[in-house]
Amino acid sequence: MTDTLVLLFHPSLAKSKTNAALVRQATVIAGLEVIDMYALYGDGKIDADLEVKRLLNAERVVLQFPIQWYSSPALLQTWKDIVLTRMFYIAYENEGKRFEGTPLLIAATAGNTHSAYSPSGINRFSLGENLTPFMAMAGRCGLPWADPFFVYEAGKLDEASLEKESTRYADHLRKWIAESVAHRI
Repeated sequence: MTDTLVLLFHPSLAKSKTNAALVRQATVIAGLEVIDMYALYGDGKIDADLEVKRLLNAERVVLQFPIQWYSSPALLQTWKDIVLTRMFYIAYENEGKRFEGTPLLIAATAGNTHSAYSPSGINRFSLGENLTPFMAMAGRCGLPWADPFFVYEAGKLDEASLEKESTRYADHLRKWIAESVAHRI
């Protein structure tokens, strides 16, 4: 059983400075496993059996991705369509029902500034508001929603800022893990 499963949906991790730094820092956390979904399913052909098994064997799940056009990368949507549809509409009793109650955390990066994601900014909406469909998904699937983790100005951060943000991510994960363990006791 995996304590914490991080499903990383980055279409070009080799070119990513920010998501790669976050992953490097997160992997030092005991019991945490990172799966690079684009490395596995770059062709979009998702192994639903394997993904359902992964989810059912996880104590908690993180979806990590860059915000792209106010949403997630295409593979994450495909994954939801294939895996969650199966779990909650086709095999609810054996899969979806067993997955309910699994804590969910979103970790997202954005290329623009924090102020750009505000009513007066160019993007008009906060990153939190951009995640409304994910909040609805979590509610529908009975997954406890955690405060998301955001990094702004991804791809523009210097080494010191990358270190600071990746340390902040690991701290956020550790706190969330501790809270979710305490909640289940």
